[in-house]
Formats: sequence, structure tokens, C-alpha cells
Amino acid sequence: MSGHSKWATIKHKKGALDAKRGKLFTKLIKEITVAARMGGADQAGNSRLRKAVADAKGQSMPGDTIQRAIKRGTGELEGAAYEEVVYEGKGPNGTLILVDALTDNRNRTVAEIRKIFEKHNGSLGSAGTAGWAFDRKGLVTVGKEASEDQLMEVAVGAGAEDYQDAGDEWHLTTPADALNRVVEALEKAGIKPRSSALAHIAKVKKPLAGRDAEVALNLAEALDDHDDVQNVYADFDISEDELSRIQAS
Repeated sequence: MSGHSKWATIKHKKGALDAKRGKLFTKLIKEITVAARMGGADQAGNSRLRKAVADAKGQSMPGDTIQRAIKRGTGELEGAAYEEVVYEGKGPNGTLILVDALTDNRNRTVAEIRKIFEKHNGSLGSAGTAGWAFDRKGLVTVGKEASEDQLMEVAVGAGAEDYQDAGDEWHLTTPADALNRVVEALEKAGIKPRSSALAHIAKVKKPLAGRDAEVALNLAEALDDHDDVQNVYADFDISEDELSRIQAS
């Protein structure tokens, strides 16, 4: 299982999904705003915005909330000017972490992200600290209403590289340039993805156990919980038995 998929699964198993903290809408709104600012309000010609809106609708975000976010992005409404930042750092036992963020104050955000790393026995590094350990891939999540046979026929047939069982959903990985093609093939087959985006996938997974596993999970969760953070990618891997132990403790 990829580093990203493993972390997503861990988040689910720990009950740490953004939706349960009321933060998911904030992250989706920021993404819609930035996508509209960068590529305009026309979803037909702005694939990033199209994905962001689809993700928001998949989480039952009201249409007027989506439209306000788009208008803030295009300047029709006043709003914060967010910019994209990628932070790279290290966790316990040499694990590597990438953090995608959208911020309207770089100085504030980098100071807060650095503090989170340090509080959890990690360190925030410079550009190149962790990026080399990840590949840029497409990541698609699909509900279990889609069967494994359908994924093989439709998604893999359209260019998906792999798919993994993540509990109540499937996680599919694709080459970066095949993401849109796979999403379109799924939609034509009547399978509506829950989300789709480019992601950082760990090239090699580092197994963790014991205290290192606990610290790594706490670090990733604390980063993910920050208001400016959109995604956290890590290269650690924790076994199901070890995860159950941590949950029970």
C-alpha cells in the first residue's frame, strides 16, 4: 500500500477524518478558491476547479458555498489571497513527510508547521529534504459500490496503475497524466469518484513499530489538523496489528 493510502487508512481507523472535526469544508473551500484564481471560473476549461467542485459536492457542500468560493477566487468577492506551499520534513526513525498547504501568511504558517514538527520529535527541512522520496501520482478514491472486477475493467483499462482496499472505499493510483482519463472512464461507467487529485506517493515504505509508530502517527495527525494544511504525505508504514495496539492504548 502506498504511503499516502496507508496514512489515509490510518486516519480513517483512528477516527481522525477531517469531516469529524469540521475542517473538511474549510480545506475544500480553499482549494476551490485557489483553483478558480489560477485557472478561472469555467470548470470545462479548468480541470483542477472541476475536481475541487466535484469533491465538495461529494461531501454535500451547498451550491451557494461553492459559488462564493469560486467568486472569491476570481475576485468577484473579497477574500484572502491563498498561495500554495509545500513543506518538507523528517519524522521519527528517518521517516520523511511532505505537507501541502494553502496560506495567506507564509511567515505565520512556516513557524507553526516548524513548531508541530519539533513538538513531535521531528524537524522541518529545506526544499529537497523529503521530495526525492515521493512520486507525483494521481490518486482516486471510489466507494465500495464499485466492485473489484469493475475497477479492473474500467480503471485499470483506462490507465490506472494499482488499486488498494482501504476499508469502506478503494484507493486507485494513476500516472499523473492519466488521472483525468481514469476519472472520466469511471464516470462514464456510472462510478462517481469520491475524490481525485494529484498526490505524493512514497517510493519506499519504512515500517514503524512501538514508540516510533506512535510518534509518527501523532506528528502526521497534528500536521493534518492545522488549518492551512491540505494534505500530509508520509513514507512510514504501520502494520494492522501495531495499529490496533495503538488504538487500544
